[in-house]
Amino acid sequence: MYGQNRQFTEQYRKVGVSTSVTDADPHKLVALLLSGACERIRLADACISQGDQARKGKAIGEACAIVGHLNGSLDHEAGGEIAGNLSALYDYVMQRLTEANLHSDAAALREALELLGEIESAWSAIPAEQRQRAAVPLV
Repeated sequence: MYGQNRQFTEQYRKVGVSTSVTDADPHKLVALLLSGACERIRLADACISQGDQARKGKAIGEACAIVGHLNGSLDHEAGGEIAGNLSALYDYVMQRLTEANLHSDAAALREALELLGEIESAWSAIPAEQRQRAAVPLV
């Protein structure tokens, strides 16, 4: 019975994530991506503590994919210097995640998490009226 309940829980979680993404505006999508990357980095850190190398690698790989997507979606023309600085920061985060994966370096994970957390906080602090006007040109 536990297996069946777990299956239903997983289906519910997937539907919840799908609904969040479907209903999200561009600003919310970036917030979801940042949150997802941070969640996976926390998971990777826990996996290092537990010695679960396979899950650590998977979580870091997923975090890298998210950060890569965020970096690839920057509009350098509209975002100018800010977009360039964010791109450099995303590149650095990717480097730290790679080092964390290669060396099971929890400090590198925590640094990447702190940097993404700062971006996430700044992103969330953008007033709603500016979110509508800007149409999210930077990320």
